[in-house]
Amino acid sequence: MNIRSLTRGDGVVIGAAVVLFIASFLDLAGIDCPAGLNCSGFDAPNAWDALGVLMSVFLAGIIGAVLVVVGRAMPSRKVVGLDLGQFGAAFCVFALWTAFWTIIDASDAGTGLILGLLAAIVLAGGAVATPLVPALKAPLMGAPRPQAVQSPYGGQPQPGQGYGYPGAQQQPYGAQPGQPQPYGAQPQPGQPDPAMAHAPQAQQQAPQGGSAPAGDFTPFWFAVPVARPLYGEDGSPSPIAELAPGTWYLAVEQRGPGLIAQTQDGRRGVLQDTTGIQRG
Repeated sequence: MNIRSLTRGDGVVIGAAVVLFIASFLDLAGIDCPAGLNCSGFDAPNAWDALGVLMSVFLAGIIGAVLVVVGRAMPSRKVVGLDLGQFGAAFCVFALWTAFWTIIDASDAGTGLILGLLAAIVLAGGAVATPLVPALKAPLMGAPRPQAVQSPYGGQPQPGQGYGYPGAQQQPYGAQPGQPQPYGAQPQPGQPDPAMAHAPQAQQQAPQGGSAPAGDFTPFWFAVPVARPLYGEDGSPSPIAELAPGTWYLAVEQRGPGLIAQTQDGRRGVLQDTTGIQRG
C-alpha cells in the first residue's frame, strides 16, 4: 500500500487503534484492598484475561481500523456487498457501543477500560467522519515535486516547461525569450510571423466569430491529492487502474470535465474527478 494514499482521517484511525491496543494490557478494574491485607502481589485482570471484553471492544476496534485503512487503499474490494471501509466503520461503532455499556456496568472501572472507551470514541469518530469532513479527507503526506520523473515519452518534464502547463510556449534550444527565431522556425503562439509582416491587411486579420481549434490541448503532468480510480475510455464502469498520490501522471487529452490520463506503464483512461489535482 502506498503510504501517500493515506488521509488525515486514516491517521486518526491508526492512532486510535494503537492506543486501543495499549489499553488492552492495562487494568480493567480498580482494586480496593481491605484494611489489614497486603494486596501488593495481586494483579488486576486486563482485557486479555476477559475474552468477551477483548473480542467485542479491543480486537473489534483494531480489526475495524485495519478494514477502514485497507478499504480506502482498495476501494473496489467488498464484503457481503459492502465496501471494506464501510464494514470497518461498522466494527468501530460496535466497539464503541460495547465499551460504553461495559464501563457503565463496571462498578470500578480501571485505566484500561477508561482509556479503551476514549480510544473507541476517537476511532469510531474518525472512521465515520473521514468521508464527510474535507479536513480529514486531505492527504496525510503531501505529494513531492517532480524533480526526476521519467516521462513515458523518454523526457524529464520540468515545472513550467514542456508538458508543465497547457499553452506554455516552447523555446528552441539555446534561444532566449524575445529573441528572433532562426530561419525556418515556426512562430510561437501569440507572436507575429515575420513572413506575414508585409502581407495585405485583409490577410492578416483573423476570421471573426471563429471557434478555437479542437486540438489546442497541451499535455501536462499532474498528481492527485488522494487515490482516485481511472476508468476505461470506452465508458466501462469498472476502473482499469488507480491513481495514487505521490506519483505523477500525464494528462494527454481533455474529455468534458475529466481528463484522459496516462500511467507510467502506458495505460490510458478517464479521470472523472479532477478536483484538487496538482500540476507539475
